[in-house]
Amino acid sequence: MTTPETQTGVTLTEAAAAKAKALLDQEGRDDLYLRIAVQPGGCAGLRYQLYFDDRELDGDKVDVISGVKLAVDKMSVPYLTGATIDFADSIESQGFTIDNPNAAGSCACGDSFN
Repeated sequence: MTTPETQTGVTLTEAAAAKAKALLDQEGRDDLYLRIAVQPGGCAGLRYQLYFDDRELDGDKVDVISGVKLAVDKMSVPYLTGATIDFADSIESQGFTIDNPNAAGSCACGDSFN
């Protein structure tokens, strides 16, 4: 099975897309992007930001996955190519997770990487 080419280079699993779509539906919004970005900060040097955004920035890469518009800014694309966003819902944890093969190391909190 081959993975289809994407603009963002990021994979959004069915579970993550379904949760994002449910949150958007709950708010009655279909105009928002699920944005993932890499910003300086955190204890390991870089940290992820995952949030809903009502704007498309110049140079954004956008994919539509299961009805969810996923946006990555042009500066974050190199850090996120090959990353997978999933949604975990178990006794141990609940929330969006990011598996990034580009991260050389991460901190104990899992919120930042280098």
